[in-house]
Amino acid sequence: MNEFAYEYNERHVFKDQELTGAEIISTWLKDKIFLGMTFKEYMKTLYTPINIAAGLIVFAGMFLVAMRFLFGLNQITEASNEQPWGLFLTWGLFSGVPFSASGFVIGTGVYIFGLKRYQPIVKNAILLGFLGYLFAVIFLMIDLGRPWRIYYPMFVTFGTASVMFLVAWHVALYLSVQFFEFSPSILAWLNQAKLRKIFVGMTLGLTIFGVMLSTLHQSALSAMFLLAPGKVHPLWYTSYLPWLAFISAIAAAMALMIVVTKLTAVFLKERASPEYLASVNDITLGLGRASALVMFTYLGMRLVSITHEGAWKYLNTPIGYWFLVEIGLFAILPVMYFYGVQNKNVKMIQVTAAFSMLAIFLNRFNLTLITFNWQLPNRELFFWKEALVVLSVVIIEVLVYRWIVNRMPVLRDHPDFVGDGH
Repeated sequence: MNEFAYEYNERHVFKDQELTGAEIISTWLKDKIFLGMTFKEYMKTLYTPINIAAGLIVFAGMFLVAMRFLFGLNQITEASNEQPWGLFLTWGLFSGVPFSASGFVIGTGVYIFGLKRYQPIVKNAILLGFLGYLFAVIFLMIDLGRPWRIYYPMFVTFGTASVMFLVAWHVALYLSVQFFEFSPSILAWLNQAKLRKIFVGMTLGLTIFGVMLSTLHQSALSAMFLLAPGKVHPLWYTSYLPWLAFISAIAAAMALMIVVTKLTAVFLKERASPEYLASVNDITLGLGRASALVMFTYLGMRLVSITHEGAWKYLNTPIGYWFLVEIGLFAILPVMYFYGVQNKNVKMIQVTAAFSMLAIFLNRFNLTLITFNWQLPNRELFFWKEALVVLSVVIIEVLVYRWIVNRMPVLRDHPDFVGDGH
């Protein structure tokens, strides 16, 4: 405690004053947790209509989660052997993980390829990637029948030929890598300069390791469906699935960063540095240009995959018409990106990014839920309780993100570490 007090006093206003342990803890909580306010003042700021509504939804969702762990999965889901998953994995894992590629995509651009124009958003991208993987694991834990056995495919059965073995290890390792990559921001917030320097020195190695892991497991998630050719509709089943998943994850990451960068510049403006706010338009144009290329690539590969599998004959069916909605979105989005970049229309690119997120969600929902087991009669896609749980967990994720950004140097540099690139 004395060593901590000494460091804290050196950096704040108690340099020549002896404090008791309780006073040190109280001052630290006020400065780091309560944003310079007392506990009562801080609690008063939380009483807003939006926070109250969010709290009620979270309470209802957590009640259902408690029921699930006390009495079993049948309390909140209608999953069966024929319909093995619903919204928890469709949203939280198969749809959420592609967007969590933000850390790997932006980190690779900044730390490996030296694209310094994206430096202002790299910490935000890594944070979004870390939270995305963390909450994907949370959704997985809710959905697993016996979540306490999650380590079995990794350590006990050790099925190296299994796709699940690959996914389990890669998600666990990449979640750890993302945490270590974000550690400099946490340690700057905690005023741990020496420890922070160690993690900053590890950045390049962590980024390279993260690229290898993310490249493999982004494709492995969709590769799972190669094991079920009779269950996946032919318009979505293809040997190109791993490549399509990887390319769409890159597109998802850039679309997410375009949208979130705009949202943070509007709703978290006071937490962002002037450099961050000034770079929004330039970053949006750069990501829009890259997104147009990626989306063109995805569309071409998607059309080739349908031809390769001989699935065009299914177009004149109800599911085929639904496929045309999805592929139509992917056809128009790269054109919209290209138009926005050519005319330097930032708002056009931001709107296109939002639609890109919708298109990628639609693709993952089609693959994993809507058209999965397409030949079974009387399928129910998900139970309403699942939707409530998903909504409550997503709200928690947003609140955790906001809590971190309000306190840690994510959209700005810490005053003691300005200009060090982390």
